[in-house]
Amino acid sequence: MLGNGLAQANHDKEALPVQEAELALLRRLGTSEFNMLGVQCNLAVTYEALGQEELALSLQRDVYSGCVRYLGEEHEKTLLVANNHASSLINLDRFEEAKALLRKVVPVARRVLGESHEFTLKSRWLYAAALCNDPAATLTVLREAVTTLEDTARISRRVFGGAHPMSKDNEHDLRKAREALAARETPQPGSR
Repeated sequence: MLGNGLAQANHDKEALPVQEAELALLRRLGTSEFNMLGVQCNLAVTYEALGQEELALSLQRDVYSGCVRYLGEEHEKTLLVANNHASSLINLDRFEEAKALLRKVVPVARRVLGESHEFTLKSRWLYAAALCNDPAATLTVLREAVTTLEDTARISRRVFGGAHPMSKDNEHDLRKAREALAARETPQPGSR
């Protein structure tokens, strides 16, 4: 509780040794892997907040694998953890890995949680971000990103309202995706 409280108060440097000690203690006590998942998840968030993205990603991969193993791919917590993992992959410019993960997660989220659920919308939004931010994206891929963001923005506005942070972030990313698409579709002077 101390580690989480420090992290929530944005005292990540102080939270880190507390969370690391908690995980080490649980391991020494022989706590099951399942019971350590939450601690590992919190520790990954702290690592990321401190700019230790590779450590965070490694832990998030472990937490996601553990959630799939113990809870199944259709569990709400597994879908949340998958979104966190995908977000970290995107932040590290590992677009292919993020897209591969989200191609598995999005259909599951749609089927289990429905089109309007926050985790489904987040999964689709992250997928569009991975598509759009990939420097190797083709025009077809950029169009898919724009279409996906248009759909998620519309649903988000309907479900949460236009002032909700998710709706605002969706709208922002939609504008950026449309700009990227327009820039690629417009022929450059001197090119054929």
